[in-house]
Amino acid sequence: MTEYRRILLDGYPVVVQPDGDDLVSRDGRRVAVSDAVHLPPCEPTKILCVHLNYASRVAEFMTRLPPAPTYFHKPITALSAHGADVVRPEPCRWLNYEGEIGIVIGRTCRNVSPDDAGDYIAGYTVANDYGLHDFRDTDAGSMLRVKGSDTLCPVGPALVAGWDFRHKRIRTLVNGEVRQDGSTDEMEWDMHYLVADLARTITLVPGDLVLSGTPAGSRPVVPGDVVTVEVEGLGALTNTIVAGPEPVRSDVGAQPSDSEEVVSTAMGGDWEHRGKRAPRGPGARHYQSAVDEEA
Repeated sequence: MTEYRRILLDGYPVVVQPDGDDLVSRDGRRVAVSDAVHLPPCEPTKILCVHLNYASRVAEFMTRLPPAPTYFHKPITALSAHGADVVRPEPCRWLNYEGEIGIVIGRTCRNVSPDDAGDYIAGYTVANDYGLHDFRDTDAGSMLRVKGSDTLCPVGPALVAGWDFRHKRIRTLVNGEVRQDGSTDEMEWDMHYLVADLARTITLVPGDLVLSGTPAGSRPVVPGDVVTVEVEGLGALTNTIVAGPEPVRSDVGAQPSDSEEVVSTAMGGDWEHRGKRAPRGPGARHYQSAVDEEA
């Protein structure tokens, strides 16, 4: 495996590789890992994300997987890096972490088979697909503000080439406490399948980022929390949650909500699947279910 990082060095983005406790640029300049200002390890034109993919997450939602993957989009302005702050705008309250693995495209990719998709992947990185569920009511279809608000897609610290995604552990820790603990063995659709599926109709270009899903255990975090996503063989991505410097404007658009759907999703359910799973919790009496047992 080969590890690459992008950092800010002497005011410019520079590609570096680890050498002990240092990072070394191609021209020989060195900086301590602890002193480095990390940048995202890739420069995507688009960030595409799969919805449900991990078995534990499906069980947590008491639902069933769709027959094929479904996706959403995060704008590149959501992109952030290892060590950067993740902003929870005021007065929002339901900001959730989702530890994930990011697939970085290395070659222009269109209409390829799953068997060949690996040839178009530059490598993999650690990602955290944060969701601002306060806007779940108004953006339930697109999830644009839920998933696309500024800073909600930190990735890094490295792009790792030659990494085998099979049988790898993924964990999320909040203030040192494990909150998510899963394995890529849980994935219904692997990395190659996701790339091939998306590339049937969307041209993927070098640097593009595909997020591959999260295991169970996504929950809200608050300003001051330190969130770390660890992926076996890829490293650890750490970010600190901070409050936004000013409130979301109240004179335009839908406002942040703490409706039952918002709270249910943030706390490990998902009323988007009404009628497809057995409801539970205080709001269960409001919804009829098409299933009689947990899926």
